[in-house]
Amino acid sequence: MRRRRAPEVVLAVDIGNTQTVLGVFRDDELVLFRRVTSGVSRTGDELAVLVEALCREENEGIRAARRVVVASVVPALTQAYAAMAQRLYGARARVVSSRLRTGVRLEVPDPSALGADRIANAAAVADGRLPAIVVDLGTATTFDVIRPGRRYVGGAIAPGIRTSADELFHRAAKLPKVEIRKPIRRIGRTTEESIQSGVYYGAIGTIDGIVRRLERELGRRARVIATGGLAPLIAGGSETVREVDEALTLRGLLKIERLNRRR
Repeated sequence: MRRRRAPEVVLAVDIGNTQTVLGVFRDDELVLFRRVTSGVSRTGDELAVLVEALCREENEGIRAARRVVVASVVPALTQAYAAMAQRLYGARARVVSSRLRTGVRLEVPDPSALGADRIANAAAVADGRLPAIVVDLGTATTFDVIRPGRRYVGGAIAPGIRTSADELFHRAAKLPKVEIRKPIRRIGRTTEESIQSGVYYGAIGTIDGIVRRLERELGRRARVIATGGLAPLIAGGSETVREVDEALTLRGLLKIERLNRRR
């Protein structure tokens, strides 16, 4: 009898300025998805304790496969997560950069300056219908444009929704801090409702406005995918976002890890 193939297990880590997202894949299935704060300085030893607890049910498979891939925009945490991977799983973390095989042609003046998360987002959608625009709602809201031929050609960067709201609360001392959510009405009847309406519809207006201008420059309608923690909330009111995938960046990391494993 032929032996059954063991599943391909990969730990993908997307380190952002505000949050870090961890995902474990078994073959193509995302079986674990966790978010932790990036705002706390941690050593590799501290991260090993944290990640071991968060990934408890998948630790054995990760340890056996020893495959960890990391995208980071926070240099101090990059090394800490690499140390965690070595200590906890005996794995040498693959850190994403423009020097790796990505399955995407990076047609920008300086590919080395491109954020690893943006590279992963492009890789995640490159095999699908193009052109595509990825809207990533994080500390910043990024727009990444991938043309036919798997060509990453750039995009746009705007202030993130929470970043903009926090700046408003910081600079206007008398304005209360409110939850970012869809308001019950567009015309706010109270200060809190007015802020919620402005933040929510202001974010949607920014996203729809930028996407439409990007499509105009592309000369055709694009596939528009939103990712990030606020993606489901914003996509519900957007006229241009047509898909939501909170794990899109992780899927791009999985693809990059596979492409470079075959080297």
